[in-house]
Amino acid sequence: MKAIRRFTVRPVLPEPLRPLSDLARNLRWSWHAETRDLFQSVDPERWTASGGDPVRLLGSVRPERLTELADDRRFLRRLTAAADDLNDYVTGARWYQTQTADLPAAVAYFSPEFGVTAALPQYSGGLGILAGDHLKAASDLGVPLIGVGLLYRHGYFRQSLSRDGWQQEHYPVLDPNELPVALLKEPDGTPAQVSLALPGGKQLRARIWLAQVGRVPLLMLDSDIEENALGERGVTDRLYGGGSEHRLLQEMLLGIGGVRAVRTYCRLTGHAEPEVFHTNEGHAGFLGLERIAELCARGLDFDSALEAVRAGTVFTTHTPVPAGIDRFDRELVAHHFGPDAELPGIDVGRVLQLGMETYPGGEPNLFNMAVMGLRLAQRANGVSLLHGRVSREMFAGLWPGFDAEEVPITSVTNGVHAPTWVAPEVFRLGARQIGAQRTEDAMTVGGSERWDAVADIADQDIWELRRNLREQLVTEVRERLRASWRQRGAGTAELGWIDGVLDPDVLTIGFARRVPSYKRLTLMLRDRDRLMDLLLHPERPIQIVVAGKAHPADDGGKRLVQELVRFADDPRVRHRIVFLPDYGMAMAQKLYPGCDIWLNNPLRPLEACGTSGMKAALNGCLNLSVLDGWWDEWFQPDFGWSIPTADGVDTDDRRDDLEAAALYDLLEQRVTPRFYERGQGGLPDRWIEMVRQTLTLLGPKVLAGRMVREYVERLYAPAAHAHRTMAPDAARELAEWKSRLRSAWHGVTVDHVETTAATTTAELGTTLGLRVRVALGGLAPEDVEVQAVSGRVDEEDRITDATTVPLKPAGGSDPEGRWVYEGPLSLDRTGPYGYTVRILPAHPLLASAAELGLVALPSEEVVEAAGVLMR
Repeated sequence: MKAIRRFTVRPVLPEPLRPLSDLARNLRWSWHAETRDLFQSVDPERWTASGGDPVRLLGSVRPERLTELADDRRFLRRLTAAADDLNDYVTGARWYQTQTADLPAAVAYFSPEFGVTAALPQYSGGLGILAGDHLKAASDLGVPLIGVGLLYRHGYFRQSLSRDGWQQEHYPVLDPNELPVALLKEPDGTPAQVSLALPGGKQLRARIWLAQVGRVPLLMLDSDIEENALGERGVTDRLYGGGSEHRLLQEMLLGIGGVRAVRTYCRLTGHAEPEVFHTNEGHAGFLGLERIAELCARGLDFDSALEAVRAGTVFTTHTPVPAGIDRFDRELVAHHFGPDAELPGIDVGRVLQLGMETYPGGEPNLFNMAVMGLRLAQRANGVSLLHGRVSREMFAGLWPGFDAEEVPITSVTNGVHAPTWVAPEVFRLGARQIGAQRTEDAMTVGGSERWDAVADIADQDIWELRRNLREQLVTEVRERLRASWRQRGAGTAELGWIDGVLDPDVLTIGFARRVPSYKRLTLMLRDRDRLMDLLLHPERPIQIVVAGKAHPADDGGKRLVQELVRFADDPRVRHRIVFLPDYGMAMAQKLYPGCDIWLNNPLRPLEACGTSGMKAALNGCLNLSVLDGWWDEWFQPDFGWSIPTADGVDTDDRRDDLEAAALYDLLEQRVTPRFYERGQGGLPDRWIEMVRQTLTLLGPKVLAGRMVREYVERLYAPAAHAHRTMAPDAARELAEWKSRLRSAWHGVTVDHVETTAATTTAELGTTLGLRVRVALGGLAPEDVEVQAVSGRVDEEDRITDATTVPLKPAGGSDPEGRWVYEGPLSLDRTGPYGYTVRILPAHPLLASAAELGLVALPSEEVVEAAGVLMR
């Protein structure tokens, strides 16, 4: 019989065991081994059955066992030590508290998904895992961050396979009362709420659930409450589910409702108000509109409020392709804002202006969330050096007249949270070498360029560690494969072959990620005969573990999964290649350490960063990857291999053939021989040295601690400074100056350029005199900067590797209002060399000269008259 109503019955812990509840409610247990060991010792069988979730564990332990533990002095000593350690962790000074720079009092970090632990399934892939790692690293460093997201009642889908290998989706209902979260409550005990106005006088209300991630509170908004009508209750049903309006409402709730949730949390707890707001991808972009509305309610006009909001906002883009960005029909957005809906005090036209693609090639009727994110943030970044470059080119239309390299989008390369992703065995090996505390500090705070202590670990120890982890993976794979085949309808009698799947002494390759077409799940299948030869080689076989989910609406991705599954089902190779369904954090934590090679073969440059290879590297797994994302930045032959790419080939089909052939060549000729070749001591010395170099050189780079420190130093601290500087009067002054500048800019021209060069050749080290006559259209010299831009030129006379030098006014303006500027031009490079002159806006409160997207360049006539190119 089916229950008509469901309750969560919480255990009553005996008084001595009360600290267990606090330990279970702080998600630090998800990366703190001692706390997990403590919970495991409560009841090992139930710990396994609960999936390593302390909240579920405590809800299922027998009362007799709790009574027994309450009298167990040894257990109580361990409990006291764990509780004291957590208290010290959340209250003591950490890296952030020791900095002398003027850092933000608090930072609000918004993301549509957070992957903190498998026990809180609120993530779909890399974006969410990255956000979870960002919170954990911020906690370890003591950064006063507040995370903001949504609580999805179905999370992301669970994946299984049909008998013929087609992906099946299941959406389990999550009861927040069974999750490691707690309701944020008002002083009278009622749940705190935020609400949004919807068209037609309706309301969208949401409660705020709090997940405590170490020192960092994560606020999660939940619309599935009785006060909402049925449609509104479903807004937070599924991550990335529903149609266009559903997604728009989710993103309005995340951005606008999220700011209101932060204000509520700070009011109720006394937490410092954020000075910096960080938008992790465009989904949360509406947060800027809510903050503009707050300032307008205090008397600022829209333009001044916009300047104040931009000063303290950081925007991170993770998307290297326009198709990956959320875009909404402008009429749909207009319907949800204005007098009859949300933010009634803001003109709908101003809202639309922020997101419209008003640049060449843009779609004028679409509202682009990333474009709004960039227009509402004074600071923006991509997530690897290569992705920063791709982003500058992709969004260059927002800064017309500037070369892509001058577009104000920097990069902070992603990192991963080592305590979450490093296997306990790897940690113990490090602790044996340098001590547990130093190992923990190295993995969390980071800061060193190299982990030289790895050099002192014996080859034998490294090789035993690698085999041990591989053996654990083999056990895990067989368990998961057996469960998967049972789900596919197989009986126990059919599954005896699974006991022979994988071999702990065979070179093991991992490939696990989401399955959009550009990640090329099936590239390894381009030449099946060659792959079979590799899998079944009599002396140097390989084995491959594959996992990944296709988006529920992506039938193309599901066909790729099915193609891979059908190949892996072949009785000839099924002991050497497996597909594991339902890829998630719990599986990943076994997969990364157990593989020898981490394979990544996206279409370059479509991988923004690709952090799975970083997690593998921290466990001594070697990367075999296309030079894309982070691997393009940090690859060295000492610790991995790069798959050659066929950029520029006419068709994707031909490109796939060429790059697959290059992959097979690498595996046959370089990777497998190195793994199986033995030195005098019977060990694969050269392979072990590559593992050692991976840990020594890559380990410190790929840390989330390094990433968060970069965000603090390069983006959060400058944004906080700009936020403080942009007081209401300064914001009004800047807004008025920008308005005046835009009005006058059509009259700003470069009228004449001349140099002291008599010929088109000159010697290295020569300094030329440059004299330029400009019209400023009624602006003053302090409103602009006149620059000489020089450098080597290519075949089309485009300046590369440019150097800019400001020119100075020589005297006052002439009767016609023109100014003469002068300055030196140093010829500091040999070969074809050229220069130009330009005029840019200049103001002390601008974060970049390109901020307004305004630049005045010489006309064709002036260029012909000046025409100096040095050969």
